[in-house]
Amino acid sequence: MPMDCTIDATGKKLGRLASEVASILQDKDCKVIIKNIDKLNLDRKKLEAKIYKHHTGYIGHLKQRALKEMYLKAPAWVFRHAVKGMLPKNKLLPKRLKKLVIE
Repeated sequence: MPMDCTIDATGKKLGRLASEVASILQDKDCKVIIKNIDKLNLDRKKLEAKIYKHHTGYIGHLKQRALKEMYLKAPAWVFRHAVKGMLPKNKLLPKRLKKLVIE
């Protein structure tokens, strides 16, 4: 029987919540629903210091964005990226990420 686990993200730290969700997603048939993702508690220092990097494939086109910019633009992407980094890199990764619902 599939289980649904609803978590309210208000006032919680990004990394601690992501590790909790990653461990739940590794269980069999557990779906995780996250609410109020835009109300996470983020450190001011980390907002400026954490950099997300993406290379386009062209010479000299390394795109860099701070956590603050990415969180304002897409808080769900930031959380999904954190959870993805905490899950094992195997053939079950896409299946587990599909069980993560962010509202």
